[in-house]
Amino acid sequence: MQRYFINREQLTDISSIVPDEAQAHHMLNVLRMKPESRVEFVLDEQELLIAELVSVQPLSFQIIERFESSVELPVQITIATSFLKGEKLELLAQKTTELGVSELIISPMKRAVVKWNEKKRAKKLARLQKIAQEASEQSHRMKVPKMTILNHLNDLLLKADDYDLILIAYEEKAKIGEQSQFSQLLKAFRGQRILVICGPEGGLDLSEVEKFSKIGELVGLGPRIMRAETAPLYVLSAMSFYFELQKGGETA
Repeated sequence: MQRYFINREQLTDISSIVPDEAQAHHMLNVLRMKPESRVEFVLDEQELLIAELVSVQPLSFQIIERFESSVELPVQITIATSFLKGEKLELLAQKTTELGVSELIISPMKRAVVKWNEKKRAKKLARLQKIAQEASEQSHRMKVPKMTILNHLNDLLLKADDYDLILIAYEEKAKIGEQSQFSQLLKAFRGQRILVICGPEGGLDLSEVEKFSKIGELVGLGPRIMRAETAPLYVLSAMSFYFELQKGGETA
């Protein structure tokens, strides 16, 4: 069943929903919905509604069921990375959303290959947020993760107090065989908000490593060196297993 995100302004009364223009276009021109078609609506990222199409002109849905749904990760995970080449950030926006990320932060870093001006950043941000919403609908999430593009690396450092744990994925740790710090820190974690910082294609500069090590823990991600677009997906997959599947199995 197709899912869409709505706000309370789209409720015409307690039981009727009017899709916005983009949603209406998708429903009528892409999915070619007809009366009695059913869809899922997420209201304010809190409540799941099942609704039936009752009118095409004007387009309107009638709510037939309401649910509480819990599909989000039990911890809030933010991934920070750098500007990446080509469509790699679009891939990250899509896949990290599917894997449960709360926020994807893109920050300037010294070894980043690409540089964006203000106009390019605004255009890219709008594109990434749209991809995140579509991926949230496709993966049946209850929230759309936030996409953030920073102007300076210091803006990322200033966010340190927002998190209970900060991890820096550092390839030199993997090269010297460090393989346990990541899992040990997760095992000891008792908070709610985690930030994981991953470097650009050229890796983290030593000056950046020095700055990051003052606010978080340097960790390796196993014995293999991953691409800039792969490391965040590995991190989220590992955390999903640890916090959802493994812990779920322990308490079952």
